[in-house]
Amino acid sequence: MTRNIGILGAMAQEIDEVKALLTEKTTVKIANREFVVGKIGNVRCVVAFSKWGKVAATITATLLIQEFAVTDLIFIGTAGALADGLKVGDIVISKCLVQHDLDARPIISRFELPLLNRTYVNSDPELTDLAGKAVKRLLERGVEHMVGEEAVKEFNLAPTLHFGDIASGDQFINSNEKREEILSLLPDVLCVEMEGAAVAQVCLEFNTPFTVIRTISDTADHNARVDFGKFIVEVANAYSRAIISEMFQLF
Repeated sequence: MTRNIGILGAMAQEIDEVKALLTEKTTVKIANREFVVGKIGNVRCVVAFSKWGKVAATITATLLIQEFAVTDLIFIGTAGALADGLKVGDIVISKCLVQHDLDARPIISRFELPLLNRTYVNSDPELTDLAGKAVKRLLERGVEHMVGEEAVKEFNLAPTLHFGDIASGDQFINSNEKREEILSLLPDVLCVEMEGAAVAQVCLEFNTPFTVIRTISDTADHNARVDFGKFIVEVANAYSRAIISEMFQLF
């Protein structure tokens, strides 16, 4: 089967450099969204901004599958660290995704996906492995090759790779209290964001392989010291380009 890879970015600025990788590209507009269709190397792909939050990301992922017939989906973007030891610039690749704000008790258990009889959605092992191999190769070469020496110094980057659970919810987590609440209920979660688990559910129901790759941009509390806007442009955007480019060499 010929692959047609869907690539979603959590923020528009995080995929600008990914779009620049495309050749033979055209832009299709559907439902107030732009889908850039083209190739990276010899592999067909479609790149889009998911928009923020679970509902918006669900719509975008569904359109990728239904309208563009993507065979695989890669979600890339930033996240807030929950687990101790994670630092700004680290990379987390998903094993499982969970919606931390889903609660239909007493009908079903907290966090359980209605009518699906499960709480977690597993990432595709092959895509997750490819993502891991790509990131390991990049880190072996040195982060300065991705972002430049100035950004390394400014953001004190010394990234490490982690595989684990990612939680999603329609909340921007920026307090110690909320961070600790999520960890108390979902202690294995490494980081938190606003879209990945919703996209995972879409992929589950459409039987579409997926993986989620997140760069840690903050510690999901009120002690954030990073200029988020600058980090997105100078670090996350460059990470996205490097990771996607390296992954596509492995397809």
